[in-house]
Amino acid sequence: MNPLTTPEHRGFGAICTDAGHLLIVAADQRNGMKAVMNHPDGAGAITHDELLAAKADLVRHLGNHAPAILLDPEIALPQVVDNGTLARGTALVVGMDASGFETVDGLRYTRIVPGTTAKKVRDLGGDAAKMLWYVRADKQGPDSRVADEMREFVSACTAEGLLLIVEILTYRLEDESAEEYAERFPGLIIDAAALAVACGAKVLKLPYPGSAQACAAVTAAADGVPWAVLSAGVDHATFIEQVTTAVANGAAGAMAGRSLWKDSLAMTTQEREALLTERAQPRLRELAAAVDGPR
Repeated sequence: MNPLTTPEHRGFGAICTDAGHLLIVAADQRNGMKAVMNHPDGAGAITHDELLAAKADLVRHLGNHAPAILLDPEIALPQVVDNGTLARGTALVVGMDASGFETVDGLRYTRIVPGTTAKKVRDLGGDAAKMLWYVRADKQGPDSRVADEMREFVSACTAEGLLLIVEILTYRLEDESAEEYAERFPGLIIDAAALAVACGAKVLKLPYPGSAQACAAVTAAADGVPWAVLSAGVDHATFIEQVTTAVANGAAGAMAGRSLWKDSLAMTTQEREALLTERAQPRLRELAAAVDGPR
């Protein structure tokens, strides 16, 4: 287990339900959010201002009903803080990773949003930070570039008194069949969790590893470090089942994005308010019940 510092304890408490379980609305997507918006000219025509307006409505009508919301420093921030859209009682998690990735020798590497440091997260009003890494634990060990980056980010955030959520995604290699990848997937998540913890991670955001047994193995690999399940774009009903299983096997909560709002981001503020209120908010309440459910 990697113990939290006093300010990290405060940050962790801010992103949890009253019962102490992780629950964060993920809204740091940029291209992914454009893709689900119903623009008459096509997803590629969504402008910066249109995306900012959609994110503001998502904060106003969904995120403000959650303990915390994850936002990006390229579109949403600092605007939704400076104009008072983000409610005082909703904690802010700042995503540090940029959209996309670079590929080197067949392995993926995350890019950081230029100028986004632990201090910058604080300057934006962040209560916590999130950084994404793509990991193939069967190819990358403690001496790898990705491990070095994790250690560097954890150290920098700890020095700033800022809790860092380490998000892990895995992926299929070019010479790997879909069947081979599916078979390896649970082990890749389990081993990536262990690697991140060895690099100092104090909170993890992970894909659902596929089964109750795999969730229990992730919990064991995390060695006391809390982990939250990410929604990965699955439908809401499926995600509730995944979270229920994960929580029953040691997960600390959930971070949900598209499963909550992907069919609620219409092009007009009026339509978004109705959909987010009538469709997304009930899903959030159901997710909160699953996160705080029997343990």
